[in-house]
Amino acid sequence: MSPTLLWIGLGNMGRGMCKNLVEKGDLDQPLLLYNRTKERAVELSSKLPPGKTQVLDSIAEGVSKADIIFIILSNDEVVEATIGEILQQDVQGKLIVECSTIHPDTTEKLAENVEAKGAEYLTAPVFGAPAAADAGQLIAVLAGPKRTVERARPYFNGVMAKSEINMSDEPRAKALKLKLIGNSFILNMVEQLAEGHVLAEKSGLGTQYLHDFVSSLFGGVYTAYSTRMLSGDYHKREYPLFAVDLARKDARHIMSLAKASGTRLQNAETADAHLAKVKEHAGEKGDIAGIYGAVRQEAGLKYENQ
Repeated sequence: MSPTLLWIGLGNMGRGMCKNLVEKGDLDQPLLLYNRTKERAVELSSKLPPGKTQVLDSIAEGVSKADIIFIILSNDEVVEATIGEILQQDVQGKLIVECSTIHPDTTEKLAENVEAKGAEYLTAPVFGAPAAADAGQLIAVLAGPKRTVERARPYFNGVMAKSEINMSDEPRAKALKLKLIGNSFILNMVEQLAEGHVLAEKSGLGTQYLHDFVSSLFGGVYTAYSTRMLSGDYHKREYPLFAVDLARKDARHIMSLAKASGTRLQNAETADAHLAKVKEHAGEKGDIAGIYGAVRQEAGLKYENQ
């Protein structure tokens, strides 16, 4: 019989990861679901095959039943509070798989706390947008003792992820360092697309020709973000795909890591300054792609492109 799994956190990424875990994870028992806003868990469960999930009322209820606990939450403070709540239960022999984007120092502290209670801890951040999570096309970064990595691998490569970066027996902080540096590439990409499209419009070239160039040369996520900008998705959607607060949290961690390492990532600083303007304009509904709107404002255009 396969282990009993508990999933905590059903944001944009978590929902897609759960879907693939249920559909491709070869689970003998229902996937236990907990989210602070219970309605999200109920909604997800209703969209998955009957009997494949069980919605819980509390973390304690799930911990008592689960062998492996997956967590993907918004920020360090929420992750620390959640794991603190988990560790109030008997966790001897259980595995906690932490998939959130948090600071490297935070993950090392959490690992110590978890292991002191007799459980195992795996740092497992993932690369990819919500659409990639839905399609099982994430890239997972797995760091921790080899036995811990091997215990979790069956649920990643070919299930929730298309591939993995295996950091067995490496310090767990390395997985988060890679995640943060990797996310700096996303910040840079969004910033460059925004600046390029604004220049294309202001110079008279027109944005469609630049979009065609981006799609032909880079494709993939570049095309997706370019489309989100030009279609106005960045200001039209009710709920952000990559919320401004999460993007700024990542930017802060990226800049903190750079400072502690004796360097600077000035592109990330520029993107974060634009994200601050996104938050000012759109509030919590602001999206990372709203950097386009912020750059438009600086050029004397309206934030909204339509």
